[in-house]
Amino acid sequence: IFKICAMRAFKFDFNNISRGMAMAGLKRSYWPFAHHQCSKFSSVEIGLSVNGAKSTLLNSDAVCFDVDSTVCVDEGIDVLANHLGVYEEVSNLTKLAMGGDVKFQDAIKMRLDIMKPSLESVKNCLAQHPPKLSPGIENLTKILFANSIDVYLVSGGFRVMIAPVAEKLGIAKQNIFANTLLFDNNGDYSEFDESELTSKDLGKPKVVELIKKKFGYRKVVMIGDGATDMQARPPADAFIGFGGVVVRDAVLKGAD
Repeated sequence: IFKICAMRAFKFDFNNISRGMAMAGLKRSYWPFAHHQCSKFSSVEIGLSVNGAKSTLLNSDAVCFDVDSTVCVDEGIDVLANHLGVYEEVSNLTKLAMGGDVKFQDAIKMRLDIMKPSLESVKNCLAQHPPKLSPGIENLTKILFANSIDVYLVSGGFRVMIAPVAEKLGIAKQNIFANTLLFDNNGDYSEFDESELTSKDLGKPKVVELIKKKFGYRKVVMIGDGATDMQARPPADAFIGFGGVVVRDAVLKGAD
């Protein structure tokens, strides 16, 4: 599925999914909010297997969300780059990475070599520019939790910037798969942890494969806006493309 909103210039929000899950017969404790929020939206579903993706989501054991331009309305790396005064250079590399035109591990190295963020600068950035959640994501995660569906954040972004997002959504720290920045004794940027699964291209399918094997999940859904998210299917059983922040052609054409 690739979900957009026909009446609001592609600004789909997660309440559409919440409403759909409620109408399908999942726990009703969050129905009124979801229905009220979504009644004014006209949602368009485009995909290779829309009904199959819906069924998989409703019967899923776990849902993995991308973070930047999906769970959050911003690209965290771009926010940090702007804070450091190197937004334009880094943003161009982010677009290439999300479009699938540059290998992810190359893009992240190039971006970090430009930014060289210190620990203090990251903390200051978070304080001055706290993450902005996409409309409806808090309600959707509540519905997933209420139905015993595990939730993961799987991102090529930085763990230190994603941890506050997870805390706000009630997602356990161990359910974050993201990149770890390493600093020297002075707090200056040293390198990133290349052992993280998400530090390389095809990292997201490796994360899905890992959690399936470790926890015995039968059905896992990946939701995100970028080509790296779409790579997670397979082993993810369905990929739902999110177009609430930006619409990427490759994802529009390839989503379930």
